Amino acid sequence: MLKNWTSVIQLISYSVANKMIALKDIKKIYFIGIGGIGMSALARYFHSQQIEVSGYDKTTTPLTKALEESGMAVHYTEDLNAIPKDVQLVVYTPAIPKEHAELVYYQQQGYEVRKRSEVLQIISEGSFNICIAGTHGKTTTTTMVAHLLRDSGYGCNAFLGGISVNYNTNFWSNQRNVCVIEADEYDRSFLRLSPDVAIITSMDADHLDIYGTEEALQDTFVQFSEKIKPGGLLISKYGLAREKDFKTDKQLRYSVSDNKADVYPENIQMHNGSYSFDVVIDGDRIEGLTLHMGGQHNVENSIAAITVAYELGIEKEKIKAAIASFKGVKRRFEYIRKDSDTILIDDYAHHPEELRALLTGAKSLFPDKKCVVVFQPHLYSRTNDLQDAFGESLDIADEVILLPIYPARELPIPGVSSEMLLDKMKNQHKQVLSKEDLLKWASSVDPRGKVIITAGAGDIDALVEPIGEKLGIRN
Repeated sequence: MLKNWTSVIQLISYSVANKMIALKDIKKIYFIGIGGIGMSALARYFHSQQIEVSGYDKTTTPLTKALEESGMAVHYTEDLNAIPKDVQLVVYTPAIPKEHAELVYYQQQGYEVRKRSEVLQIISEGSFNICIAGTHGKTTTTTMVAHLLRDSGYGCNAFLGGISVNYNTNFWSNQRNVCVIEADEYDRSFLRLSPDVAIITSMDADHLDIYGTEEALQDTFVQFSEKIKPGGLLISKYGLAREKDFKTDKQLRYSVSDNKADVYPENIQMHNGSYSFDVVIDGDRIEGLTLHMGGQHNVENSIAAITVAYELGIEKEKIKAAIASFKGVKRRFEYIRKDSDTILIDDYAHHPEELRALLTGAKSLFPDKKCVVVFQPHLYSRTNDLQDAFGESLDIADEVILLPIYPARELPIPGVSSEMLLDKMKNQHKQVLSKEDLLKWASSVDPRGKVIITAGAGDIDALVEPIGEKLGIRN
């Protein structure tokens, strides 16, 4: 174990008793892009502090509806007449266009306008921080860490990039001055954080519209490791390209498949979509763990989370109980239906490596079933930059259905389309369908004997329920 973390946390608490000094006078706050997963966690944080919260988003979603139900006002049109003029702070996400009318108004009128990452920096300046980064795997790992600390009674404040199925939220608070934070590499946001413990799950090429090259992205992860406080701990996936460049006082490397790592599993067994295994941590051992979540990549994510709990001194039996009770994250290998006949899985996978892990995991868990994936590519730039890798990953499935690219913040790029990905695939069972034609397909297909997977980071999640209904699947 690294050190007496309890003493460190107490010292931080005493030295920054008034950690919210920069935000203590805020009575009203406005969010532009309040429905984003990271933004909504911040909105919930301020709402929990009895601050009046309101915001804008482009469309209504289950997230925005939940915010409204909890008492936050949300509107869905760029309308200067609808925005509050008496707010002390305006928070926006970098995904919002710079010319957005509301953002421009607040900036020109001299309001205090901050990026989401800046506000998260201020909130966490006086806390003991466990920050989880990576181009994929970070949301599940962050939620696992936060659940371990909550379920074991250790306690933490959690800022998650997904909805925890256990608690149906992406934020919760606790009196203990510990923050578990999903550290976002987009726009280099995570460089504003100061971790005491950090996890790096992966650093594959992504967000090349921001970074330009994979090397530049990797450089930023190295910089993130340098943000770890003196005496802190880095937990990184074994074999990362730049792991020798990481800067920290102590580093533990984990792997699901290589016992040369500092942390690794043994005796992995599959049981109807769940896993049992032991974990070896720096020579010590935790036996008899059970994870009720599909995909061996999630066993790997759990190993990183278990390492955090172990280093914090949480008892082994409490760690085992928390892992066994973990129900997963919405849209991360989420079983919409699982029985002997039919499997329907929904997942947020939008990067080739995420797709590879998702499809490989599904086929290994259900080798006797045909694997059908419905994938919605996310961003023209990502589709263009990673087209070859997308083709290779999608080829793992037995049948592929592509939806048109979800543009999010981007304008179309000439020649870049879902049809382009079809040309990269060797699989002959492939097609591009509109949303309407996809529902027609779902009405005509027999789901028995199949693993049907919906995947993507756009708005494909809104189709999961109607697809299930068309397939005749009920939860």
